[in-house]
Amino acid sequence: MTLLEGFLWLALNVYHEARSEPQIGQVAIAHVTLNRAKQKNISIEDVIKQPHQFKWIGKRSYFPANIPAFCQSMKSAFIALNTTDFTAGATYFHRQNITPKWSANLTYLNKYGSHKFYR
Repeated sequence: MTLLEGFLWLALNVYHEARSEPQIGQVAIAHVTLNRAKQKNISIEDVIKQPHQFKWIGKRSYFPANIPAFCQSMKSAFIALNTTDFTAGATYFHRQNITPKWSANLTYLNKYGSHKFYR
């Protein structure tokens, strides 16, 4: 995988998981993706395509319909790639209005935008 392909997958993940979030929330989602890739020593694409990890995988189209939002997602992905991880190594997140069973087994770290982050 090339650097550009990795960047595109990261931007797509930010777009599909957090396009309505403020930039800090988008960058935090990107850091989760990067932290997982680093932890598992696999590509960004492979992290994103793992079963049952990101809700948008397996949908009919990955192509962004909202171009301005995708441009913002690319900016957030770029920021994440060029800044220190401020999430304290978060590898999981969920919207704050739900409480998935798996979150009970993880350490809560912080909230960015409308998502809670865990390790």
